[in-house]
Amino acid sequence: MSVTTSYPFHNALSPVISTLFTGSALLLKPSEQTAFSSSYFTSIARNALSACSHSPNLIQSVVCWPQTANHLTSHPGISHITFIGSSSVAHTVCASAAKAVTPVCVELGGKDPAVIFDSLTRSELENKVLPILMKGIFTSAGQNCIGIERIIACPRSYNLLIPLLEKRIRNLRLGPSLPSSTNGTSCSTTDVGPLISSSRFPQLQSLISSALTQGAHLHCGGKPYSHPSHPSGHYFTPTFLSGITPTMPIAQTELFAPICLLMLASSPADAIAKANSTPYALGASVFGSPSDPDLERCVEQIDAGMVSVNDFGTYYATGLPFGGVKGSG
Repeated sequence: MSVTTSYPFHNALSPVISTLFTGSALLLKPSEQTAFSSSYFTSIARNALSACSHSPNLIQSVVCWPQTANHLTSHPGISHITFIGSSSVAHTVCASAAKAVTPVCVELGGKDPAVIFDSLTRSELENKVLPILMKGIFTSAGQNCIGIERIIACPRSYNLLIPLLEKRIRNLRLGPSLPSSTNGTSCSTTDVGPLISSSRFPQLQSLISSALTQGAHLHCGGKPYSHPSHPSGHYFTPTFLSGITPTMPIAQTELFAPICLLMLASSPADAIAKANSTPYALGASVFGSPSDPDLERCVEQIDAGMVSVNDFGTYYATGLPFGGVKGSG
């Protein structure tokens, strides 16, 4: 199986446990950006096997460049492949696996929407929904396949959210997620950590610039950040853009970054249409009054493998089945 840069512990150990319980051995190919941590996490599972009088060799880890991985994905000795990563790489993996007619299970990216209906009161929007949106967008600095990548709000909620989001996002503090023993930096002063790499910074800035030329409004952020105590960290300033439309490339591209996109929906039907306007369909969130008939209609009509009502990621937290449809696998 292949493991992504996001959640390398969970995304490695969960399939490892499942594979072992089927009586099979496993070959783990981590992302080259998580080579050290994945090797460490694999050693935990190998030591657990040894402690239970099983061979630790049932789990093998191979760190290699993508071009070398083709040898693994096309090998006839592999009976099943689980791939967690981007859609573009998934096409390469599936084409390679087809050479040996090896079945592949993929969990790909997302462009998850959070649909906000006007049946919510201002108090509910500010005190209940806003904290959930912030968690859904900025957890792990946005490096979350089921993170909220688009807020699609009906007119009244849209106008109320702009100042609320701008204030919250402007005040987010960048820094390390672990305490430092050298400079006394405490993780309690950090709201958003670094990205795994700076390699995508030019793409993020290009997408933001393109959106601005097409009419979007940048409220804050939009560029890399050099941390005074951690200049080598890959920090990107928490960013807030409103006026986003489905035709903008930024509305169609999985960002995997601390970027909040706010889109205006003219009606509940328009909100559903905009939620379904991307190739992705992993997760979604819908917010509204429990008595709002549009709430149930949205849950039924939105394209997503998983939908949370008045919350974010509840299917993940409770261990419910996880997966997407369309371009999300």
